[in-house]
Amino acid sequence: MRKLKYLDYFIVVPYLILSLFGIVMVYSASADIGSQNGGSPASYLIKQAIYVFMGLLIVAFMLSLNINKLRNRSVLKWAGYLAFGSLFLLIAMGQTINGAAGWFHLGPISIQPAEFVKFYVIIWLANTIDHRQDELQVENWWVPMWRPVLICCIIVTLIFVQPDMGGAAINAAIMLIMCLASGFNYRRAVFYFWLSFVAIAGVIFPILIKLSESWAKSSYKLQRIVAFINPFEHAQTVGQQLVNSYYALSNGGIFGVGWGNSIQKTGYLPEPNTDFIMAIVAEELGLVTALVVIALLFTIIIRTVLVGIRSHSAYQTLVCYGSATYLTIQTLFNLGGVLGMLPITGVTFPFISYGGSSTWTLALVLGVVLNISARQNRERQA
Repeated sequence: MRKLKYLDYFIVVPYLILSLFGIVMVYSASADIGSQNGGSPASYLIKQAIYVFMGLLIVAFMLSLNINKLRNRSVLKWAGYLAFGSLFLLIAMGQTINGAAGWFHLGPISIQPAEFVKFYVIIWLANTIDHRQDELQVENWWVPMWRPVLICCIIVTLIFVQPDMGGAAINAAIMLIMCLASGFNYRRAVFYFWLSFVAIAGVIFPILIKLSESWAKSSYKLQRIVAFINPFEHAQTVGQQLVNSYYALSNGGIFGVGWGNSIQKTGYLPEPNTDFIMAIVAEELGLVTALVVIALLFTIIIRTVLVGIRSHSAYQTLVCYGSATYLTIQTLFNLGGVLGMLPITGVTFPFISYGGSSTWTLALVLGVVLNISARQNRERQA
């Protein structure tokens, strides 16, 4: 493959390190779960290794693909039909896991459509904005953009009602950043953004707190708000995850208790191999290793932004910005939940947490970014 010699190693090397490290940590975090479920301690290890291997194949495919094929009208149309169809179908017959009906069971694996929708939103919105560049420079930017904005709102709403607040927020952030980067009236966009923020922070959030006090027993998502506000008061019920996450971080200290020696993963901390895998990383390998993992991830993010900055194509720039936003917001949401700085949203940590849908979506995104970077490197060396 000719593009291999133009690979961006500032993205590839951290990606490979994080993916391999993720396999190791998934095994450590899930061995007890596999045994407790009557299966093999290595069951999650084998699945995650397969997910990562398939992810590498996806990266290779996206790297070799002519990127213009992603802009094909038929491809985007049918991808849109599939995205909307799957989101509507989830509401009717989705498998409920952790309070959200966001999964389809396909044999031995579970597919989470909201993950793949993130990739669709990035390539579709980048293409849509690029075709409207000239129209966006006028004062009435909403005239050419009202339909794409409406579609974005519908997507976010469909994900939110599953309910998947984390997925909805990540998709909304991707859409917002890509729109802000498109060149339309910046001051007006900032005004609408802050207006929305004030409305959420000053009106909706206090209402949810009040509702959570009376509905906590019947609403899984509202219970998470209760746990966020005062986890230790509900340490035996809805605050269990966050409290045990604190214990894991405290146990680990700077250098950790040693790989495989976590106490919290042995039945105390729910979801140790997915949402809270970074708590296990910190407990077993310490703060230093956790910071190295975060640094590697942000190396990919920063490099993705730089690839977008140096691109001469608005479409490619927006794809990179959307991809960097996806990685950044997902990382911050996960770490925010682990540290108790944000309500727990069920968002996985990129490349480290167990899961096929997340692993494959990340592979799709990185494959496109690597494709764009390889094109740039080839042009510079030509």
